[in-house]
Formats: sequence, structure tokens, C-alpha cells
Amino acid sequence: MPKRERVMRMSVEQPLWRALAAYRVLTMLYAVGLFATAYDRFARPGVAIGYYCVLFVWTLATLPRVANAASCTKRFLAVDLTLALTGILLTPVADAHERIAAGGPTLPSIWTAGSVLAFAIKGGWRWAALASTAVAVANLAERGTPARDTVHNVILVWVASIAIGYVVEVARASERTLARALEIEAATRERERLARDIHDSVLQVLAMVQRRGAVIGGEAAELGRLAGEQEVALRTLVSGGLVPVSRVSEDAAEGAVVRVVDEEQDEDEPLDLRALLAPYAGSRVSLAEPGAPVLLPPAVARELAAAVGAALDNVRKHAGEGARAWILVEDEPESVIVTVRDDGPGIPEGRLAQAEGEGRLGVALSIRGRLRDIGGSAELISVPGQGTEVELNVPKDAKKARGKAESR
Repeated sequence: MPKRERVMRMSVEQPLWRALAAYRVLTMLYAVGLFATAYDRFARPGVAIGYYCVLFVWTLATLPRVANAASCTKRFLAVDLTLALTGILLTPVADAHERIAAGGPTLPSIWTAGSVLAFAIKGGWRWAALASTAVAVANLAERGTPARDTVHNVILVWVASIAIGYVVEVARASERTLARALEIEAATRERERLARDIHDSVLQVLAMVQRRGAVIGGEAAELGRLAGEQEVALRTLVSGGLVPVSRVSEDAAEGAVVRVVDEEQDEDEPLDLRALLAPYAGSRVSLAEPGAPVLLPPAVARELAAAVGAALDNVRKHAGEGARAWILVEDEPESVIVTVRDDGPGIPEGRLAQAEGEGRLGVALSIRGRLRDIGGSAELISVPGQGTEVELNVPKDAKKARGKAESR
């Protein structure tokens, strides 16, 4: 069945791109207007006319380039900034020296700030600092001397562009946080919906089977007992919140994108041991676990859970129908310890060695062998008449521990 995908777009950055596009057009017209009003005072107006023709065509032709972050490529930014710098450096060629000395505007005038702002919105404050520094150098070279108004304009563009770049970076980080929050909310609502459906159907049926089986007796009683165990396990799984949350979020050209989808577990991503042990809980098996996730490498977590399952199999086979079992999960700083304890009759002294000699290797291979393969250890303590306790210890750095074990 194909995955269903719901896409939600959010962006505080997109209005900045629209504002930048409008700013570039308006400042281009402003620069042309300044030139038209002072045409007769230019030493070489033909140079200015040629530049403004290029600037007019470039500004209008590149409006789609400043529509979003994806369209505004590095190559476009480089060419755009080069056009602005060229206009600044052409000003002494086109304009009269007296006008320049008196503080006259450069050919691109304030259109240059639009080029710098594009760097800021696209790449943040670092890109803005690079572009504004290049503009500052060009302005000082055009003027010849660091006059007060030139320095003032340079500092203003430099500070404004860096501030806007920083705000854009903060906005992007906020969007990613909001996207993650929406993912968690969506997953929580889906889990609650599934919990309601399961409670209204499966859990009630299992509870009814358990009650009716106990009343009828015989083989139906065993069926009822199994139904009761599955009811407890399913209720634990639903109420424990172990449904994986979608992690697909992007910072796309039009803002943060949240995709609520069903995902398969990444093999390189740690597994929560609690999710693997939850199905073992039942009417005769109690599970005590930390409130926080117990994360282990996938292979280690699965082998540890399988060893717990093997220990519970032994309880069912050898401790009797009425025996109870307890699973305790401890998340220590250096290791994870899982203890499986039962209240059965215990194991007589020498029984394990006798079982291994007879070829029954449940404890030797299913438990100790699994733990040894993942760099852990298994300790079995049993006192006749007082039950059995199996302690499984797995270092969190299982690969390193496994290497040490193999080198011995």
C-alpha cells in the first residue's frame, strides 16, 4: 500500500525574498532617475547610459532568481555582486570629479544594498559580511579617500546586512524547531487515535476472552490466560508511547517542510530497548523500565531482547504454570543491565552442567552465547526453592567491549 504524505509549509523567510525583489526594481528605477536629473553634469554620460541599460535588463530578467533560496544560486549571487561593484568602480569614469568629491552617488546607488541583502538572506550573516566587505572596498576605491559620508554608508550597509543575515539564520532554526514540534504533535495524535481504536476493539475482545475462559475452564482457561497476557502486552505498548515518530523535515526553498509518513527503522539509528521488551509484559510477567529511552545499537538491542526472551522461555518451561517473572531494566552510565527473576522452584545444583552435557544448550547458547557475541555477560543465580535470577549486562560501548573479549 503506498504511503500517504501530508505536507505542511511554513516560512518567515519567503516574505523577505518578495521584499527583496520589489526593492531591487524600485532601487534600479531610483538610480536611473538620479542619473536622468543630473545628466548634463556627467563627464561621460554614455558610459552611465550603457551601465544603466545593463542594470535595467539584469534586474528585470533576474526577478525569478530572487523568488526563493533555491533559485538564488551562488553563481547568480557572484554575477549580481560583480555588476554592483563594476558600477561603483565605473562611477569615476562616467561622473565628474567635482560631483564625486562633493559626495555624489555611485552609478548603482542604493541598488548595491539589494545585492548584499541577497547574500544575507541566502547564506546568513557570514555571507553578508563577505559581500558587504567587498562593497566597502569598492566604495573606498571609488572615492579615493575615506570621507565621512562614505565610511558612514559603508558601516550602515555592513551592520544592516549582517543583522538581517543573523535574523534569517534564527528564523530558519525556529522553523526547524516548529517543524519537529508539529511532527511530534502529529505522531501523538495518531497514537491516541490508534489507542482509542484498539481499546474499543482488540483490548475489549481479549478481556472478554480472558473472562469467559476463566468461567468455562479446561482448555478455554488456558486460552483465556493467553488472551490476558496479550491484552496486558498490547495495553503496555499502546500506553507506553513507543510508536516511532516521523523524522522527515526539510529546510526547503519555500520554508520548513514537514512530511508525516510511515518510516522503517534506520539500521544505523539506536533502538529503544523498552520497545523491544514491551511485548514480553503480560499477566504473569511484570516489566519495570526507566522513564527515558534506553538506546542501544540495533544489533545489540535485538540480541539483548532475544536473550530476555530465552530466559522467559526457561521460566515457562521449568518454573511451573503458576510462576511469575519480573523484568527490571537499569540504564547505568556505562552499561545497560536487564534482570529477569522468577519465583519458581529454582535450579538444582549441577543441573545446568548436566543439561549442557545432554545437548540442551538453552542457557549456554541462547543467553550466555548471545551476550558474549555483543560484548556483554550473563550471570545466573539460583537457589533451590527461591527462584532464579538472570542478570544480563551489556556495555554501552558494545563494539569496544566485544573487541576486548575476542582478544582474550
